[in-house]
Amino acid sequence: MTEARDTAVITEALSVIDKALSDMLNRELVRTEEVADLLLDVRLLLTANAASSATA
Repeated sequence: MTEARDTAVITEALSVIDKALSDMLNRELVRTEEVADLLLDVRLLLTANAASSATA
């Protein structure tokens, strides 16, 4: 049950990050490159975590 919940949380986080990445492209309040880099790093970590959980 915990693995299913973890997967759901990771999937939702990835969805939020993907939306934020697309929104950041249209904003000029912060440097887009910095925010995009941060979100992509977090996304990479979540994806790696989900992949390792799936194989375990």
